[in-house]
Amino acid sequence: MKNLRRYHRLYDICFTTNVTYDRNPILIDNIDLFWKAVENTKSRTDFEIIAWVILPDHFHMILDPKHQDISRIIQRIKMSFAAYYRKENGLLSGRVWQNRFWDHIIRDDNDMQRHVDYVHFNPVKHGLAKSPFEWEYSSVFQFYPEREWKFDLKLAEEFESGEFGE
Repeated sequence: MKNLRRYHRLYDICFTTNVTYDRNPILIDNIDLFWKAVENTKSRTDFEIIAWVILPDHFHMILDPKHQDISRIIQRIKMSFAAYYRKENGLLSGRVWQNRFWDHIIRDDNDMQRHVDYVHFNPVKHGLAKSPFEWEYSSVFQFYPEREWKFDLKLAEEFESGEFGE
C-alpha cells in the first residue's frame, strides 16, 4: 500500500471523518470514554474543536490544529479511546478503528459553513434523527442555541446523496 501523504500547513483548519473498525457501533455507548480520550489528547496537544458530531460508528470534527500535526491529533484520540475501550471491556487486543482517516482542508468561509452544516446534518443523513436538534451528540446547539437553523434544502439533498463529506 502506498503511503498516504497529507499536505497540511500548521495553520490549516481541517474537517475529519474517523470510522470504527467494521463500522462497529460502539461510540455512543462509550461516549464517556470518547470524551475522556479527547480530553487526554487535549491535555498533551494544543488544538481546538470547532464543530463535531459523534455517531454510533464514526465521528466528524472540524479541528484547528494550531501548531500541531492533524494526523498526530487524530492518532492520539483514536489510540487513547482504543485503550480506554479495551480496558473497560476486558479486551487485551483487537482493532477498534479503521486505519487512517479522511480529511479536508477548509478553504474559505463558505467551505467552513458547508462543512459545519454537514457535521450537524449527519445524524439526519444516517437516519438517526429527523432534525439535527434531536441528536444530542453534536455541537449544533453551540452554533444555533435558539434552535433556529435555516438549512438550505439543496444542501440537504446534496448531503443525503453521498456526494459530500464522506
